[in-house]
Amino acid sequence: MTVEPVAATQMATDVAAPQDEAKKVVEETKEVIDQCGEEAKVPEDEAEAAAEPKAVEKSSSYREESYFLSDLKECERKALNELRSKLEDAILGNALFEKPEEKKKSKKEEAPCDENAEKEKEAEKAPCDEEAEKEEGGGDCEEAKQEEEKNEEEEGKCVEVDGEIALWGVPLLPSKGAEETNVVLLKFLRAREFKVNDAFEMLKKTLRWRKESGADAALGEEFDPELSSAAYWDGTDRDGHPVCYNVYGVFRNEGLYRKAFGTEENRDRFLRWRVQLMEQGIKKLDLKPGGVSSMLQINDLKNSPGPTKKDLRITTQRAIDLLQDNYPELVARNIFIHVPFWYYALNALVSPFLTQRTKSKFVVARPGKVTKTLLKYIPAAELPVQYGGFKREKDFEFSSEDGSVSELTVKAGSTETIELPIEETGNTLLWDLTVMGWEVSYKEEFVPSDEGSYTVIVRKGKKMAPNQGPIRNTFRNNEPGKVVLTIENVSTKKKRVLYRYKNKKCSSF
Repeated sequence: MTVEPVAATQMATDVAAPQDEAKKVVEETKEVIDQCGEEAKVPEDEAEAAAEPKAVEKSSSYREESYFLSDLKECERKALNELRSKLEDAILGNALFEKPEEKKKSKKEEAPCDENAEKEKEAEKAPCDEEAEKEEGGGDCEEAKQEEEKNEEEEGKCVEVDGEIALWGVPLLPSKGAEETNVVLLKFLRAREFKVNDAFEMLKKTLRWRKESGADAALGEEFDPELSSAAYWDGTDRDGHPVCYNVYGVFRNEGLYRKAFGTEENRDRFLRWRVQLMEQGIKKLDLKPGGVSSMLQINDLKNSPGPTKKDLRITTQRAIDLLQDNYPELVARNIFIHVPFWYYALNALVSPFLTQRTKSKFVVARPGKVTKTLLKYIPAAELPVQYGGFKREKDFEFSSEDGSVSELTVKAGSTETIELPIEETGNTLLWDLTVMGWEVSYKEEFVPSDEGSYTVIVRKGKKMAPNQGPIRNTFRNNEPGKVVLTIENVSTKKKRVLYRYKNKKCSSF
């Protein structure tokens, strides 16, 4: 929705952000554009089995370009230095907010003004010289000269320079030496393929837009609370990028749709809300070299209104223009899930308005591949339960100190068990478990350590439906033992099982 990032990269923009080939579903980015003008290929994934990580927390993640000067190519460093020089001169010369037409106009007006000024000076000087010859004191002429010199001094004084000009909280005057400045400038350079003049114009337009629209003030504005269900920030991905979930299905509600897109005023208000959401995301970033300087966008198209909605199409186009032009390189990846058939048709219409760099960041997942795709980028502990992860709203049972999520693969036609020990009497065992695609038989039992004791059925064996969500359960023991989770794979495909557990003293529940 860098909606790049809601780039194009945000709500309405994300809806429209498709791939070049409408018939293909792209699971991973195949190309990246080399910033010096060459095209580099990213190798395709290994076989599906190899692609699945043995340890969930160590799944491979996508690569981002470095913002360390030592990692830049020579041509990239040269472009950065040139942009820094242009920016320094523009700020010190108070020309950063000057529009091109104003610049041309001022140049045209300067010439005649200078000519007239010279003629006036000569006209004033002549009588003074004549008077000086006639009068000994030449007092009046001397006063005129002093006044003239005073005026010239005032005209020669520099206009006060605004050295506090900043973007996203980062000072832009290069001579201030802020390390974040280079990161911001590199984002504009990469968005324009390291064409310095284009990047400089883009930066100036962004600053003018922010000044004219009051973008910085959007953070403090209030919007309809119902819009919070359409997009929200929740957690981070495997590389620490803040994650924004854009849920388009809420606009099936006709009342909310009218509030967002019903009138021109509503559409303007909606875009303003998207700006606020983007600004909130930027606050979560670290714009220093090596810091997390971009975000992840998840675009859920399940039950979303189709492209026949004219108001949505209009807002989509405006969002593309607004967010792609003013928030470059702030989105690391745009993931589209529950993609409907019309998405591919819409692709052909919107694709020409998106840069190749923006399109290279799109990942598309069919309904049956949603959880599998998201887990490549987001840990199960950070992925909301509605998308197959373990994260629940206002859930304080598990924390980062409770250990990572474990993984188990169950081959087709085989059975696997997971044993969760619970040694101390009176404790309560808590666990989460999910199976990718389910279609397995599943049961839970408590097996006492004492062979003379009886096994306790915690959950009866049952074949789970494909759309079954993650399971959470608890068991309080009266004697030492273990809880045994049994997964029988009755399907013809191997199944990936994710689980975690912890023991808690009963008093803490």
